[in-house]
Amino acid sequence: MRKIISLICVLMPIVTYAESSDIRENAPDHHVVVKGDTLWDISATFFKDPWKWQQIWGLNKDTIKDPHWIYPGDVVILDRSTGTLHIGDNAQQSVALDSNSIAQGLDHKSVSSSTDSNSNVIKLSPHPRELSSDHNAIVAIPLNAITPFLTKPLVVDDDNLSLAPALVGTYEHRTLLGTNDIAYVSNMPSDKGTLWQVYRPGQTFIDPDSKEVLGHEVIYLGDAVVEKFAPISELRITKVISEIAKGDYFTQSTQAFTSSFEPHAPNSVIIAKIISIYGGVDQAGQNAIITINKGTRDGLENGHVLALYQKGELLKGGSFFKSSNITLPNVRYGLIFVFRTFQKVSYALVLQSRFPVQILDTAQTP
Repeated sequence: MRKIISLICVLMPIVTYAESSDIRENAPDHHVVVKGDTLWDISATFFKDPWKWQQIWGLNKDTIKDPHWIYPGDVVILDRSTGTLHIGDNAQQSVALDSNSIAQGLDHKSVSSSTDSNSNVIKLSPHPRELSSDHNAIVAIPLNAITPFLTKPLVVDDDNLSLAPALVGTYEHRTLLGTNDIAYVSNMPSDKGTLWQVYRPGQTFIDPDSKEVLGHEVIYLGDAVVEKFAPISELRITKVISEIAKGDYFTQSTQAFTSSFEPHAPNSVIIAKIISIYGGVDQAGQNAIITINKGTRDGLENGHVLALYQKGELLKGGSFFKSSNITLPNVRYGLIFVFRTFQKVSYALVLQSRFPVQILDTAQTP
């Protein structure tokens, strides 16, 4: 028993040091939340690895799926002894008081009181009470960068493409369609609703190692509604983003995906490569959208955080000493956040980057 107690005493300082070592050397003791902050930014202000979400905020990932709601004006305090963050005492007292007020229907903000000098009766009168709105809460990551990618069809495979409804003709043989124009479509199912999106296949994703076709990135063109179901159905174009023409395809209108994300590392080792940078460029920086060659079949899910690595430099051996070539270790230079997964590929947001992000760089479990 004494040996066990002695071992625990020896290990306790090591555990504490492991938690404290994640704190940045220049981390402040507290941070006042302002509009435009994100939970990721706040975590990165205090910690070297903001993706360690549960440890930083003291969450239990098995029971709590969303981080604390934090609002502008809140004070985030760093507890150096435990290596966690929490909202300041004043904010906690305010929240507790407000919760109690909702239960009782009264609080110091919602009523004002006065005492009659001739009696012991306390008179209460209504008063406006301010409540925080979820719409003002600080989000986990900068959603403005990924919102368009949460509602539009982005990747289709060969099977889906071959079975997709296709635009085979136009009213009055028009070459291009605009709003309220009529389109004639083949293979339109009658049991999947009347609201559809128009798209055109774009870039084909090919795995750089296996050469497997991973899917086709599609270009969203607009929206349409079915006017009449038939072997050749009649649709009316309701929205045009880009030119719509014969040969384009249709897919069901996509419901918005959740915008509430919990950043966390994968439980298994995942090694992926960047196969595309949105916009057709070869290099990108922070807040860029990239595509990697791994998806749900590989164990990736929305919210996963991966580290970016640049291939180590090759040092050629000198002829004088007849030394062999040396390949330096890969350099970790940033983090990406996976926000939408398909079977074989995934889209990710670049959250941190010390160097330009390049195609064929590696993204793997941090």
